[in-house]
Amino acid sequence: MPSPGRGLSAIASPPLDAAPAFEAIGVTRIYRMGEVDVPALRGVDLRIWDGELVVILGPSGSGKSTLLHILGGLDVPTAGAVRYRDHDLAGQDERRLTTYRREHVGFVFQFYNLVPSLTARENVALACEIASRPLSPEEALERVGLADHLDHFPSQLSGGEQQRVAIARAIAKRPDVLLCDEPTGALDAATGRIVLGVLDRVNRELGSTVLIITHNAAIGALGDRVVRIADGRVAGERRNPVRAAPAEVSW
Repeated sequence: MPSPGRGLSAIASPPLDAAPAFEAIGVTRIYRMGEVDVPALRGVDLRIWDGELVVILGPSGSGKSTLLHILGGLDVPTAGAVRYRDHDLAGQDERRLTTYRREHVGFVFQFYNLVPSLTARENVALACEIASRPLSPEEALERVGLADHLDHFPSQLSGGEQQRVAIARAIAKRPDVLLCDEPTGALDAATGRIVLGVLDRVNRELGSTVLIITHNAAIGALGDRVVRIADGRVAGERRNPVRAAPAEVSW
């Protein structure tokens, strides 16, 4: 795998005339719990451009995972508009959302969701079977630094290695968008930096738009932009003047 550049990387702003990849306007999500309405999102406006690495930062219960699920087509808003390019994610039926997820999106979650009876290569091959132009399992695992672990079962891998298999499975589809929900939440600091390095390389080398959901403010230094979510709303946003290398992210 090509090694990432050292030190800090300058950030290029999206062209002023470029259409955003994602556009959310007034996105609200309310869950019905018995006779009580529980608002998870309260009128979120957000734009994300192709090729960005965006960190969405907020405490537990702030609505950030709900937002990620809506952008990924796993959930739909109660009100508001959300689009990915020409896909209306608020008004699609489940069949079309499934097609959207299959063709455009890779997911990485806090817990790895690997099939324990399958090797790393076989776990990644599951994603290759539903993709139109997949990477081979071997190339996907090489890209996350696991070329020597192709035939290891999940029980033979560390937590960080299992997470990298999960990332390899996600990128094997060559996704336009990689959505990551607390990808380092179950890892120690050293292992978390390794995983962040993999996500950074996916963004730089494959050109995938990457969204990282986290409660860890330090990870914000890795992104082109940081969007803060609090109480179901966008509480602030900043563009980093430089993008830190993963090894320089303090924990």
